[in-house]
Amino acid sequence: MALQTTKTMSEERAPILVGFLTMLRKEVTRVFRIWSQTLLPPVVTTSLYFAIFGAFIGSQIAKIDGFSYIQFIVPGLVMMAVITSAYSNTVSTFFGAKMQRNLEELLVSPMPDWVVIAGFVSGGVVRALLVAILVLIVSLFFTHLIIFNLFIIFAAAFLTSLLFSLAGLVNGIFAKSFDGISIVPTFVLVPLTYLGGVFYSINRLPPFFRFLSLGNPILYMVNAFRYGFLGISDVSVTVSFEVMIFVTLALLIITLWLFKRGSGLKN
Repeated sequence: MALQTTKTMSEERAPILVGFLTMLRKEVTRVFRIWSQTLLPPVVTTSLYFAIFGAFIGSQIAKIDGFSYIQFIVPGLVMMAVITSAYSNTVSTFFGAKMQRNLEELLVSPMPDWVVIAGFVSGGVVRALLVAILVLIVSLFFTHLIIFNLFIIFAAAFLTSLLFSLAGLVNGIFAKSFDGISIVPTFVLVPLTYLGGVFYSINRLPPFFRFLSLGNPILYMVNAFRYGFLGISDVSVTVSFEVMIFVTLALLIITLWLFKRGSGLKN
């Protein structure tokens, strides 16, 4: 009886696993197929930041906590590329599936909602981590890397890519046109990223603006990632991971709720 029950559970899980792996393969294949659109642009853009703010302007700026300016901004620039890549990948693939009516086929399939969500999100996570690796390789042409804690580096990058993949999915659910998927990145994501401690330490800001900066969730992601490399952070690393986990869980709950309601899933 126990053997039969175990076999039944395995048979139930098999279609779910196949469905997830199929979506994952499709997303990863898409990333590599159009690499000139998914992997190359963030690498080129970040290289310009390295050259301008690191080599040219950074050479005129005093060290921050004992590190050169370019060493200080490398983790922030990598995290900025991770955020942009994870968000844009999920919002574009999901909205494309909705516009082309491919999404309806997934919704009527036997796969649970969480598997469909995981399939889309996994593409954003893979693309973001690949971009992070490529940007780190490029950074070696401008400075040498310091690794303080490899686990924290990976954990911060993974949680950030997961968080913004979910955020991109929420944007894709509500978007009704291509303009709808560009409003949030332009007017919300970019300002928060530039004000998230990528190019500066909030400890050098006046008290009022330092207090305002603490309300920016990207600040905690950038500082957790920077701590993994340099061992320095403007905020508690424990608090940084608590913020990332809380926001990720909140977005996951919202996404599951939207899928259950069917909000914005049909165009």
